[in-house]
Formats: sequence, structure tokens, C-alpha cells
Amino acid sequence: MMVGPLIALGLVPSAGGFYRLAQVLGGAEIAVADTRFLESPFPVVSHALSAGVYLIVGAFQFAPEFRRRTREWHRFAGYSVIPLGLYAGLSGLWMTLFYPVPEGDRGLLATLRLLFGAGMVFAIALGVLAVLRHDFVKHRAWMVRGYAIGLGAGTQVLIGIPWMVFFGAPHGVPRALMLGAGWAINVAIAEWIIRMAPARD
Repeated sequence: MMVGPLIALGLVPSAGGFYRLAQVLGGAEIAVADTRFLESPFPVVSHALSAGVYLIVGAFQFAPEFRRRTREWHRFAGYSVIPLGLYAGLSGLWMTLFYPVPEGDRGLLATLRLLFGAGMVFAIALGVLAVLRHDFVKHRAWMVRGYAIGLGAGTQVLIGIPWMVFFGAPHGVPRALMLGAGWAINVAIAEWIIRMAPARD
């Protein structure tokens, strides 16, 4: 895997989220949907920070040559980013369940967020259990799956740009399907990478 594109894909949604939050906290005119950030900023700030570090450091974890040369760093970084990945997934679930959200973000989109958020948490947890059993093949597979879901927001941005250019900001079911497609594409690519990888990495 190429580290640079993974980092870029992870930085895009984090940067966008912090820019939006800065506008809200800076007193810019905000939509009703964004008032939750002003009233309770900690969940979204901590989610963005944890996800950003997890995705950036995690990109190096999946570079085979880098990992082979720096085994100790790989272990140390893993101990550091695994809690961040779990927190990013769990905080995303919390915001879906307890943050006040616009009407259009309920229903299908909320279900997809819960599904993929839980999938990210379970994938990372299963990856930890696998490495504790010294099953490094399954460890890598589960970590790739968890990282792919976490990186979904970057793919969603790439999908969303042409949509917004030609059709404007999506709402309701089209928005849910577009965001769901971002996660689904990443999961499909992750499964392809897992199956194409050699048995020993």
C-alpha cells in the first residue's frame, strides 16, 4: 500500500471537520444542524483528533517494507493507535446515538453509521485478539478491515465532490447512499487486498 495517498485520504475529512468546527466556534453564521457542535464540541473534536492520528500513523502500519525494517516501531505504534481507533469508532457510535441530528441524517444514514462504526470497532478488537494468539495473518486482515472503514470518510469526500458539482449538496436517501458507498468501496478494496496478500508478510 502507498503511504502518501492513505495519509492524504485520511487528512481530507479531518481538515474539513476542523474547518467547519472553527467556523462554528468562531461565531460564523451557522445552520441549525451545526448547533450541536457549539453546544457540545468535545465529542466531535475528540473524534476528529483520534481518527486523524489513527489514520495517519496507521498508514505506515500497512507499508510492508517499512514494517519489516522497523518491527519495534510497528509494535509501539500499534499499541498507540489501537486505542485511538477504538475511541474513534466508539465516539462515532455515541454521536450517532445521542447527538441531535438533522431529520435527513436519521433512518438509513443513522443505520449505516451504526453498522460500519460497530464493524470498525469489532474489526480492531478481533485484530487485537488475533495478535495475542500470534495469528499475524488474521491480525493483519482484521486491522486492514478496521482501517478501511475508518478511512471511509475520505472516500466519501471523493465521491461527494463530483455529486456536489453537478447536483448540489445531497440530502436524505441520496446522501445516505453516497456515504454508504464510500464505506462499501473501502471494505471491498480491503477484502481484495487481504486476498491478494501473501500468506507471510
